[in-house]
Amino acid sequence: MTFAPLDRTVDRRAFLARSAALAGAATVGGALALPAAALAAPGGAAAPAPGGPSPGLDRPEAYVRPRPEALADPTELTLAEAAWLIRAGRLRPEDLVEAYLNRIDAYESTYQAFNIVLADAARAAAREAARRPRTGPLHGIPLAIKDNYFTAGVPTTANSYLFQDFVPPYDATAVRRLRAAGAIVLGKTQMGPLATTRATTPAGVITTVNAWAPTDPGVDPGGSSTGTATAVAGRLATAGTGTQTGGSITAPANAQNLTGLKPTMGRVPLTGIIPLSYTRDHPGPLARDARDAAIMLTAMAGEDPADPRSQGLPAVPRLIEAATPVRAGRRVRLRWPTRVGVLPGYADGTSATAQARRAFLATLAAIPGATLVEVPLPDEWNLLSGTAFNNVRLAERTEPFLPYLRTDLRAFGVSVTSWLQGALLGGPEFVTGQRAKLLFLERVLDQIFDVCDVVVQTSPVPFDILGLPEIGFPIGFTAAGVPIGTTLGGLPYGEDRLLSVVAAYQAVTDWHWRRPPNPPAATGPRAGRGTVAATAPDVTRGRLTAEQVAELTQ
Repeated sequence: MTFAPLDRTVDRRAFLARSAALAGAATVGGALALPAAALAAPGGAAAPAPGGPSPGLDRPEAYVRPRPEALADPTELTLAEAAWLIRAGRLRPEDLVEAYLNRIDAYESTYQAFNIVLADAARAAAREAARRPRTGPLHGIPLAIKDNYFTAGVPTTANSYLFQDFVPPYDATAVRRLRAAGAIVLGKTQMGPLATTRATTPAGVITTVNAWAPTDPGVDPGGSSTGTATAVAGRLATAGTGTQTGGSITAPANAQNLTGLKPTMGRVPLTGIIPLSYTRDHPGPLARDARDAAIMLTAMAGEDPADPRSQGLPAVPRLIEAATPVRAGRRVRLRWPTRVGVLPGYADGTSATAQARRAFLATLAAIPGATLVEVPLPDEWNLLSGTAFNNVRLAERTEPFLPYLRTDLRAFGVSVTSWLQGALLGGPEFVTGQRAKLLFLERVLDQIFDVCDVVVQTSPVPFDILGLPEIGFPIGFTAAGVPIGTTLGGLPYGEDRLLSVVAAYQAVTDWHWRRPPNPPAATGPRAGRGTVAATAPDVTRGRLTAEQVAELTQ
């Protein structure tokens, strides 16, 4: 049965109005009610209950017969392949969890992907999953959770001095939904301190490495969600969660041969996630392909009474179906005719990245239903997306933490400079920046999306500023064997269209099937199972009380 994509049913002006109200909400602590997103036509699936799984999750398309070459090692399976085997009774959740724990034992001291590995809890959850009726494709699937998502009874540090002793009493809404869908939390992953850099200690010492270059810390593994990305790429977890404020889902996906989906602002609630920017934080999945990302996002998405950003949105569309390739005979075609916008300079030059981009465009153009169109940069693109207005996010970052900046600057570790920049930003600059963002959004909606449905991106920052969805995915490798990725941006709530394009591209290419070789045998200290890893914060300054944490994360 065919169904229409959601993106063209959303009133753009309604999204613009929500964005304006969101800017206002940032100044009043989120108490301002946001206008609903107007729909031109009905669509989508029912929203999940705040703590329950999505009713659109247990779809037949979420189960994929495994590739023969993946059957020898459960950690090679995609989420959808593992789900097929578990449903068929050919793979026990206990065996899948144990396979990942064995790899963690062998390689975690090299990758340094985790802050904490919950081996005992994961084993217990796997045994419980084996006893319970199957709940859907996430049943018994081990996940890596970024360490800024609350996990009940488990430290949630944001890899920082400030939160190093914080143990939340409840799960983040997204984590609660994943657990309700049957997923198993295998551990909490390394991240940039307070989500500001690639994964390091709070003092700035590099921890997590790129799984494709594990012996060279100089190879960038992506943004602050690199612990999750390395865990998934290095086959230490099936999939995982990240957050994106300035490229921290799509960048590590591009750097590590993964598919990372940053949804539209509000599509996944931020309740129970340590904040960085009220108007730019986006939780989302890091996975091995488009279908896995769709399964994850379907479980995580939906309205939450505790987060006004998630309220009044269109219902979650049929993401798993959208991420299922469509074939006419033996030939793959796009699910919906789609105009792919190509920005000026996207594939210029002779670098490996430029060559991979040209090959990507040629492959995509050959898929029936895809039309490449040149699109102009909106008026004043460089000015509106540049530092002058982009830095207004720093004030949102700093304001909740001002009492702690006054107490001990050292508590902010290596990222303290940006927090001080936010403290020095004036009110008029903040207001001007918010107005500039709305003008920028209006121009992107009118001048880019009047002529295309999705658009290639050379940087995630513009769409992060605007709250629009993006998906990062692999398109090749450098001569040195490091992955090359690209990013597509879409219209508000257009995750289904983005997934459909990437699913079709991945059906005719094999980049996403490639896995990094195992790193050299580990020789250093290993992360303790069920205990905080050696790279976790270990100093005493600047700790927050439980009451202070609750105040900051409201």
